[in-house]
Amino acid sequence: MKKKLKPILLLAFLAVAGGAHAQTDTIRQSAGAASKSLSAKATNKDLAGSLAGATDFSTLQSALTASGLADKAKEQGPYTVFAPSNDAFAKLPTGTLETLTAPASKDKLAAILANHVVSGSFSAADLKDGQTLKTVGGGTLTVRKQGNSVMLTDAKGGSAMVTTADIQATNGMVHAVDSVLMPK
Repeated sequence: MKKKLKPILLLAFLAVAGGAHAQTDTIRQSAGAASKSLSAKATNKDLAGSLAGATDFSTLQSALTASGLADKAKEQGPYTVFAPSNDAFAKLPTGTLETLTAPASKDKLAAILANHVVSGSFSAADLKDGQTLKTVGGGTLTVRKQGNSVMLTDAKGGSAMVTTADIQATNGMVHAVDSVLMPK
């Protein structure tokens, strides 16, 4: 059961992340370029519905399909997803994304995606400096906060800044991040 649950949560992560795009431009415009704390928005869709049509998360959509998790995004949550944007995936070393989306790397891709999802719904205000979050993939993310800015550190020491916070889907919460978080 535990092994089956991880892909479901990964899909949830990807679907929620996609829904963030539609809200991202509006939120960024209203919050201003210097602000890292953005007001909450709701997609009024489940994780799967939130992903549809999200262009800033098209790489995430492709990863969801390549990992075989595309049909799992309608599962009940709640989940909190730290969703990498297209720019976050573009930061990976040359050839990494192509390797990960190849059929032979399906399990590795699923593990990476699971490293971006935690059980429960956490707003940016709920996250505390120094807090450790257990991912659905069994890894950990450490929260660092300075004012309203939220940064996450993965098990390998990599970090990602939350660029858009508190995007609420009907079965979870999405925070867009600027880097891909890797498992140990």
